Amino acid sequence: MPIEIPSGLTPELVPLSWLIGEWEGRGRLGAGEGEDPHFIQRMVFVDAGFPYLQYTAESWLADEDGNRIRPLATEMGYWQIDRPLQDADGGPGLAPPDIVPTYTSAEAVESLRNSQDGFDITATIVHPGSIAELYYGQIKGPQIHLSTDAVLRGAHARDYKAATRIFGLVNSDLFWRWDVAAAGAPLAPHASAILRRLSGPRSAQAPSE
Repeated sequence: MPIEIPSGLTPELVPLSWLIGEWEGRGRLGAGEGEDPHFIQRMVFVDAGFPYLQYTAESWLADEDGNRIRPLATEMGYWQIDRPLQDADGGPGLAPPDIVPTYTSAEAVESLRNSQDGFDITATIVHPGSIAELYYGQIKGPQIHLSTDAVLRGAHARDYKAATRIFGLVNSDLFWRWDVAAAGAPLAPHASAILRRLSGPRSAQAPSE
């Protein structure tokens, strides 16, 4: 199935465009074997009119038949192409970007393609419990590989050292796997799932006055 690029999309989001929308499906914790718990997850990627995607994911423990038992976890963050900061970019805080963005067309974004014929990307993901992850990686067509560059933990956060995440679009479904190094152990399978698209691209809603 061809990847549909929404009209009016911020040019820098073209490589990430196949993620945009709402996804939901089922997965397993750990290696997904034996008595490893089942879960349901809803994942949302939103184009907010900036050169990054807003990301949220909610998960619920479930039984083998897919019935929700109780809330499991939530996380949120931002995904974008990794490239040098330009004068036209906004931030920090509320410092506004220029009206004309740094990259004004998909053709201009092509100049960011790396030597592996993909694009370098970064994702910042925040969890409850005073944990934040900074990932670097690559998107190449409908495949993403991410590894943590840093994990920030608060004084009372659980031990958590590193993680990798893999995403892929297979027959229009979103497959993902998450490996984690925690509690003194090396990287090991943490969770995986297959999500179906519930809806296509939508824009973030402006706050009401």
